[in-house]
Amino acid sequence: MRKMTVIGITGSIGMGKSTAAEMLRDMGIPIHNSDAAVHRLLEANGKAVAAVSQKFPEALKTNAAGEFYIDRQSLGRIVFSDRQKKKVLEDILHPMVWAESDNFVTAMSQKAHDIVALDIPLLFETGGEKRVDVTLCVTAPQELQRERVLSRAGMTSEKFDRIVAGQLPDGEKRKRSDYVIETDKGFDDMRLQLGKIVDAIRAGRRSGKNV
Repeated sequence: MRKMTVIGITGSIGMGKSTAAEMLRDMGIPIHNSDAAVHRLLEANGKAVAAVSQKFPEALKTNAAGEFYIDRQSLGRIVFSDRQKKKVLEDILHPMVWAESDNFVTAMSQKAHDIVALDIPLLFETGGEKRVDVTLCVTAPQELQRERVLSRAGMTSEKFDRIVAGQLPDGEKRKRSDYVIETDKGFDDMRLQLGKIVDAIRAGRRSGKNV
């Protein structure tokens, strides 16, 4: 049986990573989303609720059914500007997310998929590139990135700048990735790029930066 290829998809905020992941899903490639995994871990009866509440009790809330959960907005306000607290939170969540993604990869391998993708915003920041076979960076010009993000509800220039400052620079992500997807020329162009990359992976080629 041919070895399954695991793609790690990354990209800074507003670059189009989620859109690229959905396009791969439409191509029949299973996707594991790390952000969605974190949401599951923190929701009512989530596996991380007890551990996170011990470190950040002010973020613990109770829903209408009397179930405990972690309020992500409250948690975000606590850790956003405090690097030490953010590290504490990451030390709790990252191993749980990796365990879930490992189970996902195993399950998809058993279903005989030849390619799966892990959607990981902080792929290189967390050393996640060591856990995948191929890395794919989704990128766009900085001006377009800012425009996209500032159009989101509740986003401010200050918040955007702080988020970007906490991520690996886009240029470094592109340099370290096996493939780069440009997202500034529309959805059809993105699909074309992704299709070529999938074909290259299935053909056993690794292109460098573009196909």
